[in-house]
Amino acid sequence: MELPNDPVLLLSVVNMKLRDYYPSLDALCDDMMVNREELEKKLSDIGYIYDNERNSFC
Repeated sequence: MELPNDPVLLLSVVNMKLRDYYPSLDALCDDMMVNREELEKKLSDIGYIYDNERNSFC
């Protein structure tokens, strides 16, 4: 599955996948072959940062 380009949809999909399938952002990025820095940049542009303890973007 390819991740959506729209940042709000991206946020929703990534947080759902982190909640339901992946124990960490690194695991998600490795499995989906996604560049972690690019993903974090896209979501930080709309005000969200990854919280390791919550395993989600907040």
